[in-house]
Amino acid sequence: MIIRRLTCFDYPKIKKLISYLSNDENDKFEGDISEVPLGFVNALLPINLKFKSESFVLIDNDDILGLITINYTRGNHLKVKITRLIFKENNYEIGKKLVEFVFQKIGAKGASTFVVMVDESHDELFDLFVNGCGFRQCSSETLWKIENPQIQKTAFRWRYAQNSDAKAISELFNSEITPIYRPSLLRSEKEFRPPFFCGFSDEYKNRYVAEECGKILGYFSITTSDNSNFICDITTNSGYEFEYSDIINKLLNEIAKRNKVFYPLIKQKKYHKSSENLEDYLKSQNYTPIQTMHILVKDFYKEVPQESSDWKVFVFEENKVSN
Repeated sequence: MIIRRLTCFDYPKIKKLISYLSNDENDKFEGDISEVPLGFVNALLPINLKFKSESFVLIDNDDILGLITINYTRGNHLKVKITRLIFKENNYEIGKKLVEFVFQKIGAKGASTFVVMVDESHDELFDLFVNGCGFRQCSSETLWKIENPQIQKTAFRWRYAQNSDAKAISELFNSEITPIYRPSLLRSEKEFRPPFFCGFSDEYKNRYVAEECGKILGYFSITTSDNSNFICDITTNSGYEFEYSDIINKLLNEIAKRNKVFYPLIKQKKYHKSSENLEDYLKSQNYTPIQTMHILVKDFYKEVPQESSDWKVFVFEENKVSN
């Protein structure tokens, strides 16, 4: 068995592996591997300059048994996200080999954190990553669908986010993470800046901020990879009161400027302090939770060197000091 980079010549061989995918996902997958020039350039770049996803296949006797796709986190290429894992005939050992290959190959280039999001209904896949590959469960995110959105005007004010806002946005986002999840989910300032090769990115993203007296109190984004489904992400300072109806209507208005027909989704980040308040509002509007994804993380930790020293032990209520 060998594992190598996916090429456009492999697509006819893997049609059987992806036959169960929806037409949209199948078309997107075909488009990803058909961009030969961009993929070739991306493969030659160092890890900090990569601008597109990368895919690798496991081959045995010229037969493709599995495929894995990774994305480099925008602004932090040392954080790698596994976005696609396909293997033949429920052969989870093939999946494990592909994941371990990514650890070794991409980890050798400097990547230190690997993240994968697994649907809560996929127990076998969850077991593969946690028990088979050493990931640990962190938190989760839920997407809520707005059926037949009714767009209303709102007086809510925001502006487009600028590169100069990245530090303040990062501080807001990180401060709102529930403390127990912070070590795994903190985001750096650079992760809130647009990519250098933004025109070649796999997704389109608009970013906005709400501020008061020069202080950023809210960060909002709209992301799409197919110009049809739009994911709306809301981060607000939990020390201030916000009307979710105003924020969501503002997001819907922005999408409607670009598309007449669209499918809006609201992302609920379970690791943020305001998660329960947002969930209560979404339920009150009869929005539908359509998908919950577990966030699984694997880090490369560096062992802290221990210094050898003599400890003085003081035993109180006894007149005794020992070295």
